[in-house]
Formats: sequence, structure tokens, C-alpha cells
Amino acid sequence: MDNMIVYIDEAAYALKMLTPMLPSGDARAPTRWIVVGCAPRVTHHASKWVTNSARQSWRGKWAEKVFAQVVPLLRGPGDSVITQVASGSLCDLTDSLMAQYGSGRVLDARRPKLGQDLQPVTRQQPQEAQGVWSYAAVVAGTGMLLAVD
Repeated sequence: MDNMIVYIDEAAYALKMLTPMLPSGDARAPTRWIVVGCAPRVTHHASKWVTNSARQSWRGKWAEKVFAQVVPLLRGPGDSVITQVASGSLCDLTDSLMAQYGSGRVLDARRPKLGQDLQPVTRQQPQEAQGVWSYAAVVAGTGMLLAVD
């Protein structure tokens, strides 16, 4: 059985990335899909007023909604789907999942966000530093386009 670990944070973006990767045909091997939901962070301001149990409850409801959109696509004949909500370091989570289920492929299907660096999911994945400078470059480029018109 092939193992495929998929990190998602938005169902629509993940479906665009997963649809071409779905195995087809009679000669395909069954796949164990391990779908890890990466819930959005609660802002510092909001976290001051929300209890830890309420935050965990919100993460669970968020995960149910996202998994309900993604999991039906992955359920094929002979395939199994395991869902989990991420907490802590994603590299450590990937290592523990590979130790638990055996080696497999890892797909980072999280939507890139402007001005925010995404945490790497494997130790071999290079860290892309975008930060404030990429945001400034986009704003400057947009300003140039408006000035030309």
C-alpha cells in the first residue's frame, strides 16, 4: 500500500492540487491517504479572550468542514483515508507519521499566503523567506502598473 501524507489548510486549493494526482486505471495500487489539516492561527488579540478548550473546539469544527470536502474525493476502491489536525512542528509530525505508517510521499497542499512564511513540512524542504519584502514588491509592482495606465 502506498502512503501519501497531504498537508492542507484550504479545501478548494487542496482539491486543485490533489485531483491530477489521483490514481486511475485497473493497475493502480491502493493508497493510504493521511490528510493533515493545518488550521489557521488565531490572532494574538483574539487569543487573549478565547479559552484553550474553545480554541480546540473551533479547530475541530474547522477540520470537520475541510475534511468533509476533501475526503470523499480521496476514497477510491481499496484506498483508506486517515485525518488528523496538526499541532506543533510539521517536520516532527511528518517524521512521526512516517515512523507510524511507513515511508511515503509528502504533498504540501497549503495555499501560499502573501507576506507569510509557511512552515516546512519535511526537513529537506527549503524554507522560502517571503516576509515583508515580497509584499512590498507586489505593492510596488501594482503601483507601476497603475502609473503606466
